[in-house]
Amino acid sequence: MSIRDERKQQSRQALLDAALTLSTSGRSFSSISLREVAREVGLVPTAFYRHFQDMDELGKELVDQVALYLKNVMHQLGQGMALPEAKTRSSMELFFGTVDSNPHQWIFMIAERWGGSEVVRHAIAREIDFLMDDLINSLKKFEIVQQLHDENDLKVLSNILINLSFTWAMSWLSLSRQYSGLELELRKAVVKKQAITQVKLIFRGVSGMQVKSSD
Repeated sequence: MSIRDERKQQSRQALLDAALTLSTSGRSFSSISLREVAREVGLVPTAFYRHFQDMDELGKELVDQVALYLKNVMHQLGQGMALPEAKTRSSMELFFGTVDSNPHQWIFMIAERWGGSEVVRHAIAREIDFLMDDLINSLKKFEIVQQLHDENDLKVLSNILINLSFTWAMSWLSLSRQYSGLELELRKAVVKKQAITQVKLIFRGVSGMQVKSSD
């Protein structure tokens, strides 16, 4: 890649990063203008069009980037959820650590999933379908899930876990806005414990379905 191409790529990524920051600062993506995004990175509005046709195109690429990050997180989460409690606990610790490290990605997906921009909503819905498929493939490796022969059951399980992951992330992020110090740590411990219990109950139900189907 030439220096010119590298600089162009850096400017393109800067626009994406600026849009993510602006859209997770108490505003929706649809309320952000092209001019604001360009100004955030020190570009004139006309320079925006060297990288994106319009804000819709930028929004779709932003969804792609955030979804790729979430795909990696959900893969790691899927590796531990169906395992014994010690592994599940470790997996959930890792999950909440990623939420702390990358809050903007979670805020963006949670807010914009039902937000104002129709283009972004549709892009997120498509990516969540992909996330479900990826999670199904991760879960199929575990013995407790392998006896769920009905593909629809696997889809329901994957959908439940993905929706729960958004709920966990939203609850986790809201704690820092409400509490601090020791109270914050105590509240976080409660959220972690509840999440682990939810996972245990879900897979206990899966195990029960297997027993019932074999009777």
